[in-house]
Amino acid sequence: MDGHLAAFIAPRAKTKSLRILYHHRVVSRDGQHVHIDEMIAALRGLGHYVEMASPAVPETADPGETGAGFVALLKRALPAPVYEAIEIAYNLPAFARIVAVWRHCRPDAIYERYSLYLLAGIALAKLTRTKLLLEVNAPLAKERARFGGLGLAGVARRLERFVWQQADAVLPVSEPLAAYLIEEGVDPARVTVIPNAIDPARYDGFDAETAKAAFGLSGRIVLGFSGFMREWHGLDGLIEALAMPGLPQAAHLLLIGDGPARLALEAKVASLGLQSRVTFAGHVAREDIGSAIAAFDVALQPSAVAYASPLKLFEYMAAGKAIIAPDQPNIREALTDGDSALLFEPNNRAAMATAILRLASDADLRRRLGTAARRQIDERGFTWEANARRVAGIAQRLTTG
Repeated sequence: MDGHLAAFIAPRAKTKSLRILYHHRVVSRDGQHVHIDEMIAALRGLGHYVEMASPAVPETADPGETGAGFVALLKRALPAPVYEAIEIAYNLPAFARIVAVWRHCRPDAIYERYSLYLLAGIALAKLTRTKLLLEVNAPLAKERARFGGLGLAGVARRLERFVWQQADAVLPVSEPLAAYLIEEGVDPARVTVIPNAIDPARYDGFDAETAKAAFGLSGRIVLGFSGFMREWHGLDGLIEALAMPGLPQAAHLLLIGDGPARLALEAKVASLGLQSRVTFAGHVAREDIGSAIAAFDVALQPSAVAYASPLKLFEYMAAGKAIIAPDQPNIREALTDGDSALLFEPNNRAAMATAILRLASDADLRRRLGTAARRQIDERGFTWEANARRVAGIAQRLTTG
């Protein structure tokens, strides 16, 4: 086991109450904000004082949009270099905001969710000699260059490396991401892997048959996916798998969520004549996601980027579902093939379909895998409370060391 993840799993000593300034630039209501909200709640639940410095997020923000309102409009309308110049200029109001909060709360440490071109947090940390803990969920310069285009690629890479290297502690969500950070010049001693997590209580106490009935799927073997639908998520492969020979006719695909890939997926379902075997449930409110996932017999993660810590995996695990996911290092940090999930060769749709067929046909295996996956949440500390204890422990060592 890698030392960074071993440090993550190891128990943390009890810490004193800390004053933490939590800084981020997220303006969407997707999984990013779930992470933010849950971490803040967990830190406060442990008795730490947390003060926020962040832009306002409309309650009506699209759960899948990467911006909100006027910001999203600008991103779509402007050339990439112009929009990115505005992102850099955003540091001026962001710095003014974070300085005001710092003066109010005089924090022991700053906790920041990394965003590309966001320099206000590191600037304040250096000026005030306040320790900064940087949560990193993705190599954003690399990601944006690959998926969305990047107008100022050279500037983005240099600023990204600068922020990573200057933070007092860097908290990537996976071992592959930790390795990438170290390759980019981050001191390995400053790196601790803290994956995504879950609040298991949100997924306890739901009856599977009642949940199925709510979707009109009583008596079906429900193959389920929950999340934002994008082209690269491989959901069309799930639809194709429904048509494979030998799959029980009771097997039914339930897709929870919405997104830009939905229209193409609906067209594919129609072209294959599978309308009676696929349900598009649309967006489900965060407070209802536990009861929705309870309907799944098999929980599906068709693909995952190599550095991610997919939040949906922890949702599936907390719900005690049999999981099918790609066999890659970041997934193996949480799941073991044949013990707590069935893992298939990444990008191999035939292998994924074989795993689906196997689980759809074996109720005993589904129960065994689901029970083992749920057990991993507690045994390996994949909870927001455990993450908050680790973060507080790191902050304690930095501020007293």
